[in-house]
Amino acid sequence: MAVLRRDKGQSLSGSRIALAVLVGVLLGFVFSVLYPHGFFSSDLANPHRRIANSNLQTGSSSCESPERIKMLKADIVAISERNAELKKQARELNEKLQLEEQGQDHAQKQVLLLGKQQKAGPFGTVKGLRTNPTIVPDESVNPRLAKLLEEVAVHKELIVALANSNVKAMLEVWFTNIKKAGIRNYLVVALDDHIVDFCKSNDVPVYKRDPDSDIDSVARTGGNHAVSGLKFRILREFLQLGYSVLLSDIDIIYLQNPFDHLYRDSDVESMSDGHDNMTAYGFNDVFDEPAMGWARYAHTMRIWVYNSGFFYIRPTLPSIELLDRVAGRLSREPKSWDQAVFNEELFYPSHPGYDGLHAAKRTLDIFLFMNSKVLFKTVRKDPALKKLKPVIVHVNYHPDKLRRMQAVVEFYVNGKKDALDPFPDGSEW
Repeated sequence: MAVLRRDKGQSLSGSRIALAVLVGVLLGFVFSVLYPHGFFSSDLANPHRRIANSNLQTGSSSCESPERIKMLKADIVAISERNAELKKQARELNEKLQLEEQGQDHAQKQVLLLGKQQKAGPFGTVKGLRTNPTIVPDESVNPRLAKLLEEVAVHKELIVALANSNVKAMLEVWFTNIKKAGIRNYLVVALDDHIVDFCKSNDVPVYKRDPDSDIDSVARTGGNHAVSGLKFRILREFLQLGYSVLLSDIDIIYLQNPFDHLYRDSDVESMSDGHDNMTAYGFNDVFDEPAMGWARYAHTMRIWVYNSGFFYIRPTLPSIELLDRVAGRLSREPKSWDQAVFNEELFYPSHPGYDGLHAAKRTLDIFLFMNSKVLFKTVRKDPALKKLKPVIVHVNYHPDKLRRMQAVVEFYVNGKKDALDPFPDGSEW
């Protein structure tokens, strides 16, 4: 019995030893698969070193074939390219996230920019902000122009007109009457060398831009509308330098200093193409559709467009955005009219698929800043209105511009009472 117990105990002890050996072998196999370079290897903390060592071993081992080396190199290139692509995607997603965040707190940032948040006052006393702050001037945009504007501008304001040789005769009438009105802060942007020489010979401040193939081809040979479209690109530098500009076409007679009649409370103050109070300042126009029965009348709001040949623009972010929008559309839509685009960008509200321009605007007095339709159709026939002296007269409605400009000078400057009589209301001849 003693012998039997001893044999049984030895058998059980041997089984335990065998089981322990088996478990050890299995664990060793598992760890060899999971940690081929050793469980306590320092290479685990430095994967780049591990890769380098692996590459070194690959290159030095005579057992690795050239094909295997090429495969490993190709894998490294593919991983690098994938890594670069992931970085690009991450950067793009981050930019989109920033734009979304900017859109969400845009109103809050505007409050921080314009001033602290305020409580609403009593009924009838609340007025919204409409005078946007001016930008910080950046003279590095055009140091040569910056130096010239310091000499020409008065209180950081000036009249600016674009001209080429096609309008030389009208240009002379234009600056002659500016001088007579005692206006000193004006500048001609010459679009060709002939106008540079002409202005210098008449002691007229002139500026010639640096060569630009996109602008120069239009500037030299373009007609009124083509040249007019250039101003939205050229004016940008003036605003970036911190100057307010009264943009002027050449077919305008100055009778008073316009800077004495501006409000300066908006981004844009413009003369109107309207010919009376309704068309110039807006009115409720009722559209009638009898087929709708009870709902046949639909109310609409109408206003005649601003004239893009005479407007005052302050150096604000909305003003520069307006110039960029108009210039961009004119370059993409060569058959479009600059005045139509100017008004669409200024007035169209935000709607699905389109963000409107958040610019403040003011319509100038139509009897002070007078278009030629108001003058020839209304004012010259009214004894009371004939006694008023406008600030400017813009001959925008009539093609015989030079003759009518000369007649305006005769009537308002030289006192010839019948100077306007020979002309028809419109342009039938």
